[in-house]
Amino acid sequence: MAGTETDQEVAYLLEFVSGSGCTFVRNGDDHDSANAADHLRLKYSRGKRYVGSAEQFIDRLATESSWSGDPYTVTCEGKTQTSAQWLHRALAGYRRHLGAPAPNEP
Repeated sequence: MAGTETDQEVAYLLEFVSGSGCTFVRNGDDHDSANAADHLRLKYSRGKRYVGSAEQFIDRLATESSWSGDPYTVTCEGKTQTSAQWLHRALAGYRRHLGAPAPNEP
């Protein structure tokens, strides 16, 4: 994925997911981090036209099953949270590292 800032941020998030070693629960089934990243990559390739920012990628494509509506959860080091919480924190950390403003900053 090259090109827009959104593509770059989504690419970062997909690499973050893939390398996390966390367990992802989708529709009641556990998936390893590489499988989860592949699934989200596929959803992005199919739904990219509905995404104008990395936040929208998280909220529209990486938060819940489009099939069942069930939320995705992530378990890392014994702590379970929604994928939305986890990915929004990862995106904020990435932007801080780059020195980019948060979405509501001037």
